[in-house]
Amino acid sequence: MKIFSSSFSNIEKGLDYAALKQKTIANNIANADTPNYKSKNVKFTEIFKETLTNELTAYRTDSRHYSFRMNEGHPAIAADRQLSYNQNGNSVDVDKEMAELAKNQIYFNALTDRMSGKFNSLTNIIKGGR
Repeated sequence: MKIFSSSFSNIEKGLDYAALKQKTIANNIANADTPNYKSKNVKFTEIFKETLTNELTAYRTDSRHYSFRMNEGHPAIAADRQLSYNQNGNSVDVDKEMAELAKNQIYFNALTDRMSGKFNSLTNIIKGGR
């Protein structure tokens, strides 16, 4: 019997992604005046979509066999080497980074609110609905 649904692990992965994106954005803002610094971005959706399109299927002859899947997509940090917004070779656009920061904060808050709701439901179940 599975006590916790897979939504807990999915929310946890989302929170990990949001934390990594937060660190990356903060690093970009901190290096906004560093010469030749190239802004970095967390690439998760591209890897996730690629994993879905390249999903392999296999025929299992026994239920005890492992399922045949490709590795799960994990976030990767990539630098954009072609852009340069400043004369010193820096590619950080502070306005864009601040907008991404606000968007990531909203995403993070939604995930924590959802996780809180899940735990409240479990608490309610444990208490017997009282």
